[in-house]
Amino acid sequence: QEQLIESGGGSVQAGGSLRLSCAASVRTLSNYTMGWFRQAPGNEREFVAAITRTGNTNYADSVKGRFTTSRDNAKNTVYLQMNGLKPDATAIYYCAAAPTPSFATFYASHYTYWGQGTQVTVSS
Repeated sequence: QEQLIESGGGSVQAGGSLRLSCAASVRTLSNYTMGWFRQAPGNEREFVAAITRTGNTNYADSVKGRFTTSRDNAKNTVYLQMNGLKPDATAIYYCAAAPTPSFATFYASHYTYWGQGTQVTVSS
């Protein structure tokens, strides 16, 4: 059973930055596309970013140019650097693993393993 553990969430003011990390505790992440999703209170879970095994990326339009996802396969860790944060970024952020290593999918249903989430709060 794959276990994904997110960290790095917290509270920041608008315009600030946070860096989320997602570490795999069992298997290697290198066989998976890794995705980031978020869910705000009362909203559905939405796609944020994804990165394939070889580093190809895909971003939601709302975060392009401000968020960057990267991965270190040797460390079994994926990152989400979030700059220029806005209050509407307030949500629980989840990392997830999809067994489609060459396709940076934005469909939540393609992801097999999920982390427990980390809270990000952006104040105005």
